[in-house]
Amino acid sequence: MPKYFLILILVSKLVVAQQPKIVLPSYKNWNVVREGSELSFKLNVNPDTLKNGYNFGIQQGKIVGMTLDSLGNFNWKPAYHLVDRIESDRIFQIVVVAKGKEGQQITDILDIKVLHTNRPPVLNDLSTFYVQFNSPNTYKIDAEKAFDEDNDPIVFVPMLETLPEGMNISTQGEITWRPSNNQFNSLKDKPLYIEFLIQDQPAKTQTKGKVKIEATQMDLPPQITVIPKNENLLIKENENVNLRFYLSDPNGDDDIQVFDFLTNQTGIPKTSLIKNTNNQYEFVWIPGYEFVQDPKDTLGFYIDFFVLDKTQKREVKRINFTIKNTVNEAELDKKNYGLYYGTLARAWELLEQLKEKEEELKKAYNRSKKGKKQRSVLNASLGATTGLSSILSKNNPDTQRLISTFGGTTVLTIGTLEATEVIGKSMKDLIDRLNYVIEKKNELQTKGDIFSRDFSLKAARRSPDFIKKVDDFMGTMNLKGLVALELNATWEAKNQPTEKNIEKTFKDFVSW
Repeated sequence: MPKYFLILILVSKLVVAQQPKIVLPSYKNWNVVREGSELSFKLNVNPDTLKNGYNFGIQQGKIVGMTLDSLGNFNWKPAYHLVDRIESDRIFQIVVVAKGKEGQQITDILDIKVLHTNRPPVLNDLSTFYVQFNSPNTYKIDAEKAFDEDNDPIVFVPMLETLPEGMNISTQGEITWRPSNNQFNSLKDKPLYIEFLIQDQPAKTQTKGKVKIEATQMDLPPQITVIPKNENLLIKENENVNLRFYLSDPNGDDDIQVFDFLTNQTGIPKTSLIKNTNNQYEFVWIPGYEFVQDPKDTLGFYIDFFVLDKTQKREVKRINFTIKNTVNEAELDKKNYGLYYGTLARAWELLEQLKEKEEELKKAYNRSKKGKKQRSVLNASLGATTGLSSILSKNNPDTQRLISTFGGTTVLTIGTLEATEVIGKSMKDLIDRLNYVIEKKNELQTKGDIFSRDFSLKAARRSPDFIKKVDDFMGTMNLKGLVALELNATWEAKNQPTEKNIEKTFKDFVSW
């Protein structure tokens, strides 16, 4: 192989190897942040041998509060509501782009992992606890006044040194007290303040609170408190259901004997009801994708949650559920990716075939030019020989006539063949086909780059526009004049359309 060919190959490989790309931070957990904390890092382009001064930006997936300035400085402080306690962490995917001065651009996908941040419970001002003499008094701390912003279950822990004799505070936040005569008389003269702690579960972070106690005539009935306070729930398949139940009884927490549920719908396990304390329960359940059977759009049913005390007194809370049939997003994403990959694989194979056809047509064009030139030389040689026949065979009239006849006939025949373009191939036809192949190849490359970039993310492939774009792009791959191009219907590429090979051709392609 000539030396200059080896040099060209080495230079081309060096250029490919030195293509600029977005450089991500190399330190550990650079893309991991907790809710309420700030995440900052710097993006660069390397190598930037031409000093393009790339400008950075977020192309897709931007979330409120997220910034990426033109120099590549990323900053984001995730809000507390992005990740819940049960989920614990969540991946947010964004596409960043770096644009050079000459219009070139580089894209990359960043996965930012946000961890759940546990916050201590919140306690607002509580109403006064009014008690009466010589009677059991019950005060339930309002769940709307004492709650956890992360939707964690909470328990109440009394500060015993502030409690008067005989008073109890349950883990549910129920205060019970039957004051004595002296205690009641003292209470009429001066209000009493008691203190307690609110702990969230299972983290056990705590907030301090207090309740003012005065003498009055007041009593609280037994009840079941449900959080959230919604008797009609509309949810989708595969969506979390998390209900919290707080049980109270005027006779004290020890009087609660049973808490359970009944339903008119099969398939709801009893293990969905979780006991945290004797008077605090959680109902955690996820209806699967097969819960609502096609062709139904929704399925409605009810669940009766009931509590029984030792005297068999009963309190019931009915929750009505409506479950909506929904698409399995994991299966849909898998199907859409197969369509995304298959479309680009077809485009890649057609590009490879057109590249081979381009080389074939270029070689045929060069042979056609060379054949025409040789025939012209032959015509001139035969013509000269015929003209000199009288000199070359001066003393032999028969030889003279033979040379003239043979030469003239040959020139005439070759000229006729040239006129009908039998010798060699038509240069005009070759040029037309070569131009069409180059034009089609460029069109496929351009539209393939756009298609691979626009639908690189799962969310983009879920849009209704995706199927239409697939059809449009597949329409681009229809070639006119397949017979004239002489493309082989059984053609197979030398290499397979792997994800790596597709990514080399369409730079913005993102594998599963």
